[in-house]
Amino acid sequence: MPQRALNTPVCRDCDGFATAAITTGPRHTDGTRATFRIPCPACKGTGHALPAAYASAGR
Repeated sequence: MPQRALNTPVCRDCDGFATAAITTGPRHTDGTRATFRIPCPACKGTGHALPAAYASAGR
């Protein structure tokens, strides 16, 4: 019997791409770039939207 896939809504602010890598400019000694990883502030880096009941519970 097939199993159903979970329907988890995607964050509308980041469209599921929860973390952005931003380069700082300088390179490491091995030639790679130094980067910062910045999570989405709306979903806290999960990529999924919170249900409305959880979003308004803290106010």
